[in-house]
Amino acid sequence: MTIATIDAVPATRPVATYDEAVVRLFVVAAMFWGIVAFAAGVYIAFQLAFPALNLGLEYTSFGRLRPLHTSAAIFAFGGNALLGTSFYVVQRTCRAPLFGGWALSRFVFWGYQFFIVMAALGYVLGISQGREYAEPEWYVDLWLTLVWVAYLVVFLGTVLTRREPHIYVANWFYLAFIVTIAVLHIVNNLAMPVSLAGAKSYSAASGVQDALIQWWYGHNAVGFFLTAGFLGMMYYFVPKRADRPVYSYRLSIIHFWALIFLYIWAGPHHLHYTALPDWAQTLGMTFSIMLWVPSWGGMVNGIMTLSGAWDKLRTDPVLRFLVTSVAFYGMSTFEGPVMSIKAVNALSHYTDWTIGHVHSGALGWVAFISFGAVYDLVPKLWGRKELYSLRLVGWHYWIATLGIVLYITSMWVSGIMQGLMWRAYDHLGFLQYSFVETVAAMHPFYVIRGLGGVLFLLGALIMVYNLVRTVQGHERAEAPLARPRSPSGRTGALNPAE
Repeated sequence: MTIATIDAVPATRPVATYDEAVVRLFVVAAMFWGIVAFAAGVYIAFQLAFPALNLGLEYTSFGRLRPLHTSAAIFAFGGNALLGTSFYVVQRTCRAPLFGGWALSRFVFWGYQFFIVMAALGYVLGISQGREYAEPEWYVDLWLTLVWVAYLVVFLGTVLTRREPHIYVANWFYLAFIVTIAVLHIVNNLAMPVSLAGAKSYSAASGVQDALIQWWYGHNAVGFFLTAGFLGMMYYFVPKRADRPVYSYRLSIIHFWALIFLYIWAGPHHLHYTALPDWAQTLGMTFSIMLWVPSWGGMVNGIMTLSGAWDKLRTDPVLRFLVTSVAFYGMSTFEGPVMSIKAVNALSHYTDWTIGHVHSGALGWVAFISFGAVYDLVPKLWGRKELYSLRLVGWHYWIATLGIVLYITSMWVSGIMQGLMWRAYDHLGFLQYSFVETVAAMHPFYVIRGLGGVLFLLGALIMVYNLVRTVQGHERAEAPLARPRSPSGRTGALNPAE
């Protein structure tokens, strides 16, 4: 069985009325929170280079703003992009409107925004659990649990009431993301409040057990929130934008099950050379190395979907965003397993190398594929023929790419230098450098990182301008960038069976 065009409905079936209004809300929210997250990231990057920017206030200190930036980038920008695209994709690939109707989908949207605001206020005011990820306190966790269950009901209900017999692979990845994040959230945030009238609570675990739960959560938040969910995005938007079928549907199924099974075991590699038992550290390292294979299987599937359509990279900057994101996914999922090896981790642990690695995935993979998906969605959602300016999309692409390159290369150099300075000894066996000397040596690289962040933020602002003009219905007079049809003549083809 083959889905020739996932947006086309056969004449023998009634046309479903899709809820696009809620998708528009999520797109607007994703771009708003994206600008907030990128701006906060630029500010705290320069705080490390110029500590005076902490302003001497607890509310503007790096310790308060860093978790604000992280959560805004992952859960506010990335989360809204995931929820919005999942609602868009599941309706079209299932040929069914969202389950639960208008009220339930709007509860998911507004409930999720309320969670973001509560969490952000908690970070700035210092009301958090104070653990590795500075999670919000118990009352915020309970609210998010309620919203997330509603999200699962909408998504799974749509799949179960589908008019299309086949469940397209993007929905498998989205569903794995939803279910696993629910499990991670509940287990990681098990806590006992001191009182129902107070914000303070105590975690159910402590010591090395808490550390293991934290990194079981932390790495699988990467694996399922920042990987599986966005792979669902990849498996829909790359084929649609390229007008080509998925390179191998069988490979996508193998990619899915291998990734789901292996990822859940990899968290302990964050705890090398700690009190965690050595066998658990080795287990995490082993599964991390094994993850390289299915991760690159997904990368190959995404890249090779362009077979026969490589010329479109010259003419379509939106497709360029999507394909470059898949390349960054491949690079990050190679670097991660390498850094999990104990001998490498002895150098990289606690250094800026880890920061560079994280941001190559966050900016290059997560942000780029979100940008590409939003660029593709906005004209469709607002009934426009095309984006206001494809040239501005091209400018955004190159400015943001330069920003990422400056960011990750400066952190690679800074991190490796940092690790080498920490382990340098003189001829008497004493440490050759004091800690403050390593901090001073990293200063120029922190400035370069900040400049890279400025470029990335500038690109996002260009995108917002472009999207606003598109929504307003403006058309810019510029030479069209042709998007030729594929040799097969198929548009947006996806082949669930080969």
